[in-house]
Amino acid sequence: MLTDLSIKNVAIIDSLHLPFRAGLTILTGETGAGKSIIIDAVGLIMGGRASSDLIRSGSDEATVEAIFDIFGLPDVRRHLEEAGLEAGDELLVKRSISRAGKNRIFINGGMATLTLLTDISRRLINIYGQHESQTLLRPENHLLLLDAFGNNNALREEFTALCGRLHGIQDRLAHLDEEEREAARRLDLLSFQSDEIAAAELLPGEEEELEERRRVLAGAEKLGGASAEAFERLYGGDGAILGQLRRIAASITDLSAIDHTLAGVAATLEESYLQLEDAAISLRDYAARIEADPAGLQQADDRLDRIGRLKKKYGATIEEILAYRQEIDAELERLRGREQDRAQLESERDRLATEVRKRGAELTGRRAKAAGALKKALEAEAHQVAMKHAVFEILLEPLAEPRASGFERIEFLFSPNPGEPPRPLARIASGGELSRLMLAIKQVLPESDVPTLVFDEVDSGIGGATSELVGRKLKNVAGRQQVLCITHLPQVAAFADQHLRVEKQVEAGRTSTRVALLEERERTREVARMLAGATITESALSHAAEMLAAAVTPTPSK
Repeated sequence: MLTDLSIKNVAIIDSLHLPFRAGLTILTGETGAGKSIIIDAVGLIMGGRASSDLIRSGSDEATVEAIFDIFGLPDVRRHLEEAGLEAGDELLVKRSISRAGKNRIFINGGMATLTLLTDISRRLINIYGQHESQTLLRPENHLLLLDAFGNNNALREEFTALCGRLHGIQDRLAHLDEEEREAARRLDLLSFQSDEIAAAELLPGEEEELEERRRVLAGAEKLGGASAEAFERLYGGDGAILGQLRRIAASITDLSAIDHTLAGVAATLEESYLQLEDAAISLRDYAARIEADPAGLQQADDRLDRIGRLKKKYGATIEEILAYRQEIDAELERLRGREQDRAQLESERDRLATEVRKRGAELTGRRAKAAGALKKALEAEAHQVAMKHAVFEILLEPLAEPRASGFERIEFLFSPNPGEPPRPLARIASGGELSRLMLAIKQVLPESDVPTLVFDEVDSGIGGATSELVGRKLKNVAGRQQVLCITHLPQVAAFADQHLRVEKQVEAGRTSTRVALLEERERTREVARMLAGATITESALSHAAEMLAAAVTPTPSK
């Protein structure tokens, strides 16, 4: 709720601080004392239009500050946290208007935008009167009020969730349609690539083996001739190296019998002979199996060429090519599963569409029933507060396409005078009528709306017993929500839990507004003034005391 309001240099207000408490706060005072300026200041806190015309003459800047108790408002606290602002038990809003055009908004000490201020303040306070920010003037709120009256909130939320799921599937199907042509092209391309790689039957490490084989085949003649020649020199002909080595080894072996120190040399020569003999045999066998194979060479060249072409397309190595094929095969599987996905999505779409129609029809039926009951209830309430000929209609206009809120648009229509057809509230109702209509709604829907309500012009065009009834209805609302009310009627003022008198004073040639919190005796005199005018008589004081005493006595509702 609103706990404090500070106003500085706004119109004829020099500096003003208003403390508020729970219950019904009544503001009274002579016409022109500044009551409407206080409402304008509250409007600024709600994000209303800021004009330099509001700045007090002779000042360069006007400021309005408000403190709200938000301890029991988790939605507001969460919204502040999401905006990166401090979210404690109190909310401080400050708005400054400068003649230089440097208007600023602060929320809990941090700079804020007008959009954020409006979004937060609409969760805290609302004005019902001649101002444009009223709940009743926004048709989108009419649906919420009707559903609250008909206990349809749970069904509407269920319908909204179904619509959200249906729209999500419709979007996915539309996305599939948009991608269909591109997907077909992609499917053809990937299928070709996968088939091309598969047909090559690549093996990891194959390229290195082919390169080695190709080198051997390309050098077969040289390899065969050189190895055969090496064998001949080692083993085959006269004067072969092995023959000479055999003779040398035998000679040294004989010498080692004389000089034992040559035994090691003899053994080395014998070992060398055996190793060379093995090498010679290996060269002979190698030369025997090496032969020119032009067909094999061509086959290796062709295979390497094929691998090279695939490497240019799909990867630097055979391993990369095979990995790429795994990737495109996975994508192919997804693409080929599109039709199955489509069939499943279409089935789910049809099921949800049926459910949406079913729940939407149920919601429409319950709204139509609630509309009739709400019309009667509001008309009965309106007739009690000086709108005896008021006609209230609730329009349920079918929509060509359902919205997340249902199959119909809801709007409240109103006619205050006999013979006049009901028309939208924003086009016909006066400020006082709107205030009393909202007061009627608060009797029918006590749990709706925000923590703090401001009623302006609620007493316009009423008097007598109706005034007392309006006061009792305001008191009833104030038992659940904080209510601020500007009134000129003593019958209404008598029900105040907190009574503030707004008055003008002139000091040093300047007019300014001051506000006084009235105690019991002062309240009696103020109510008496409202009864009798400038001259307060003993009779007026006695009548005022009786009214104040009667106001604290509950009256059974009819």
